Amino acid sequence: MPTVDDLLRASAALHQHLCPKQVLGVRMGLLAADLLGLSLPRADKRVLTIVETDGCFADGVSASTGCSVGHRTLRVIDYGKVAATFVDVETGQAVRIAPHPEARQRASHYAQGARGHWQAYLEGYQRMPFDQLFSWREVFLVEDVRAIISTAAARAICTCCGEEIINEREVIRNGRALCRACAEGAYYRETEREALAVRQLVQRSKRRPGRQDGTLKDSFGE
Repeated sequence: MPTVDDLLRASAALHQHLCPKQVLGVRMGLLAADLLGLSLPRADKRVLTIVETDGCFADGVSASTGCSVGHRTLRVIDYGKVAATFVDVETGQAVRIAPHPEARQRASHYAQGARGHWQAYLEGYQRMPFDQLFSWREVFLVEDVRAIISTAAARAICTCCGEEIINEREVIRNGRALCRACAEGAYYRETEREALAVRQLVQRSKRRPGRQDGTLKDSFGE
């Protein structure tokens, strides 16, 4: 079982330095282990963690839970909050943890002699009891955890842009499979030349012999 110091070193290695938000992330993961009655960090996919901001804090959570974007066990829903929800995917039990509103003010009490607020946060957050550092409550996910995890091998082709969609993230509109960018609007805008090239590629794919569904599966070497 790794110690807090072990986990802080692991987080610092990920982020190339140690800061107060990483300490919050590491200790939040340790509290989640207690609340869910699970051993963390884990190498399996028993725990799904949803963090509400990115950056240093997320690295700390990853170090203490073993959850990562690459393993599809760490998701970022960016509310700009140093908070996270930890889900036992086998039981559905979920707990949301956030810093106590008075955590900053309390930190100096546990870091006597610290030089400045930043150092007091860094040292104090490592020593504070959980009930002084965090507030937490049990929650349930609005979306079924099975839908969030989805089926990794599932594939579809967007009938608008022709790109492949994985992990059951397609949207069905009027019987057509669409990617979310085409169905709901993307975070980017294409140049007119690029948009024209995509439309031409989709049209050519629909004319391929033996392919009546408009897919581009052949383009991926499958």
